Amino acid sequence: MKILITGAQGQLGSSLATTLTPLGTLFAFGRAELDLANMPSALRTLERIQPDLIINAAAYTAVDRAEVEMELAYQVNAEAPMLLAQYCSHHACALIHYSTDYVFNGQKDSAYTEEDEPDPINVYGRTKRQGEVGILESGCPAFIFRTSWVYSLTGRNFLTTMQQLGATRDELRIVNDQWGSPTWTYSLARATFAIIDSLAQQPSLLKAIDQHRGIYHMSNQQLTTWYDFARAIFALAPTTARVTGIPSSQYPTPAQRPAMSGLNNQKLKDHFDISLANWHDALQECLQNT
Repeated sequence: MKILITGAQGQLGSSLATTLTPLGTLFAFGRAELDLANMPSALRTLERIQPDLIINAAAYTAVDRAEVEMELAYQVNAEAPMLLAQYCSHHACALIHYSTDYVFNGQKDSAYTEEDEPDPINVYGRTKRQGEVGILESGCPAFIFRTSWVYSLTGRNFLTTMQQLGATRDELRIVNDQWGSPTWTYSLARATFAIIDSLAQQPSLLKAIDQHRGIYHMSNQQLTTWYDFARAIFALAPTTARVTGIPSSQYPTPAQRPAMSGLNNQKLKDHFDISLANWHDALQECLQNT
């Protein structure tokens, strides 16, 4: 099986490239080799390689900058996934795509299910939702895995930002009224591996993915706030900085954030018998790898 991973130099893509190696021949491409902002070139690369499975881990994830770089966010998050899906629908190829909790408005008082109506409140969320719709409308064999608050030990994310600020500041003021599930990239990669490995045992991986095609929520379990996530980080990797919780109103950002970003993973459990670890256990394992 030939598997092509986009965004392979990003935090999720690099975890996937490391984890999925046993499944077949991997083509792990960063932006230099396959740029989703240049789809004519990207599609020529696909025609040359003829993958059996495309795993799209590339995305425009600068949530605040997307408010001004709307065209680029649209190209990468909306147009490119649609074109990847159209490629798959015309070739013997399946697609796995990662989406976001930010497709929801955050007004629910509990974790979102796949049945809840998307209603994004920022450009990033809107472009990611457009990407989902493009994939679904293509009819190609595809999984869309929505996840939330993704972090790893590499790249720019909440964990690495806290590590940096904790070493350089006396006080950190962290939002305490936004709820979600911090999700380690290796938790996502392991769950993705388990699903592909299981379906690959069937006579046709393509037909198996098509049979289960659709949107699934995939995140580490249980809810927390950014403030309590920060406290958990510093309990495992202590800092002398004082950590103070503040409301979102005291930390204005160009892009509005949903107050509730939790994702209910029951559908993933029902279809594939997979449950990701509790977010705190995943964080502990992640930091043990430092």
